[in-house]
Amino acid sequence: MTSPFQILTVGEMYAADRAAAEGGIQSFSLMQRAGEAVAREVMRRWSKRPVTVLCGPGLNGGDGYVAARVLAGEGWDVRVLALGEPGEGDAARARGEWTGPAEPLSASPTPSCEGGIVIDALFGAGLSRPLPVEAEAALGAAEAAGLPIVAVDLPSGLPGDAPEPPGYAPRATVTVTFHRKKPAHVLEPAAETCGEVVVADIGIPDAATPQAALWENDPGLWLDRFPWPQRNAHKHSRGRLGVVGGKRFDTGAARLASRSGLRLAGTVRVYCPPEAAPTYAAHLEAAMLKPFEGSGELLELAKVMDAFVIGPAAGIDEATRSNVETLASTEAALVIDADAITVFRDEPEALFALLDEKDVLTPHAGEFERLFPGVLEAGPDKIAAAREAARRAGCTVLLKGPDTVIAAPDGRAVVNTRSTPWLATAGSGDVLAGIVGGLLAGGMPSFGAACAGAWMHGDAGVRFGPALCAEDLPGMLPQVVAGLMGVEPDSACSR
Repeated sequence: MTSPFQILTVGEMYAADRAAAEGGIQSFSLMQRAGEAVAREVMRRWSKRPVTVLCGPGLNGGDGYVAARVLAGEGWDVRVLALGEPGEGDAARARGEWTGPAEPLSASPTPSCEGGIVIDALFGAGLSRPLPVEAEAALGAAEAAGLPIVAVDLPSGLPGDAPEPPGYAPRATVTVTFHRKKPAHVLEPAAETCGEVVVADIGIPDAATPQAALWENDPGLWLDRFPWPQRNAHKHSRGRLGVVGGKRFDTGAARLASRSGLRLAGTVRVYCPPEAAPTYAAHLEAAMLKPFEGSGELLELAKVMDAFVIGPAAGIDEATRSNVETLASTEAALVIDADAITVFRDEPEALFALLDEKDVLTPHAGEFERLFPGVLEAGPDKIAAAREAARRAGCTVLLKGPDTVIAAPDGRAVVNTRSTPWLATAGSGDVLAGIVGGLLAGGMPSFGAACAGAWMHGDAGVRFGPALCAEDLPGMLPQVVAGLMGVEPDSACSR
């Protein structure tokens, strides 16, 4: 199904444009609305000041001519610099309706530095080569002068499907795109180049939108499957989460996972080696403690659990591998993280054989490379890599990072942009594993649980703010969940 949270490739966006035209919507009316949206965004953000509009020879330039005409009509001081002339079609019509002068864009950077704001309407999402020298000089001069740059669709030089440009692309203050975001709007480092991204509705109907399988993470995608407690709930009906803890001097990671899991599941049990039990017992409160010796004893203890987190500081040894194999033989959903990933680095296929669609792998880039060597490098991007990994593993893969990607074996994928750089701190991933585990224990399907977990983890970080440490995150989850209670779901990817 279509959804406002969809991300469309350049080809899919072109298909939506064509379908809209075939449905009776004039393509020039779409260009007018696009240019008007750019002008509105400029007027919303800034008081009147000089504006330099850089227009290319194609459709992106046409949007720029419309924006220039609208701003001039509102009394703004507008200057247009043109890189060539549109040949025919909508862009030529927009150029013809601009009654002011259009100076040729020179390779000299001086002319483009004279505006208080620069609108970059040179090249759009389809460009896959480095910028012409004139365009790079003008945009580079504007950026060096510290002028706000408003990009039309994408900063020129940044292809819509790519995580980074092939050459130079300016860093925009704001990017105004149309109908749906594209991969470059959400994948790093391209997303940082875009600045703030505003999606403008230009009248393309949902019926004209391709049935894409890529979304930007949002509660509207999975909230209808969130494990809300029922009026007659008790602790066991709300889900039973197990966390396999590490040795005596490696207990912190499991305690972080159990603390975040407790915010979502009804009960949490920490399973640990007997010698580590006193350390855990001194710190655990609501979480129960279950020491065990060997996989046979773990199997008996684990039979009553709904989900498990295994890996955080578990140890890269035969015991951890044996424990993964044991838990995989139960009906519990598994979150495989950290050491439980690395212990299979020499034999990843052995791990994949243990997993199924109810499980979740949560690697960071280094751990991902250990299980899927060369896949990230082969690309072409993080989305494709996560999809291929999910296909191979047969389970949901949550590839962590500032642009976390969650992929399902059937090709669905979500990019999480609700985050903050302050989450790059020790123990943050252990909290994430516990959140996902708590949601799985409550009965949420793996793909939805991974999407929800990534969003909630990021939202907790955003709510806390600067200088957070991992211990701060579980305490933010009540605010996160309270915020979710007012969100309307759109069940595009909640399976």
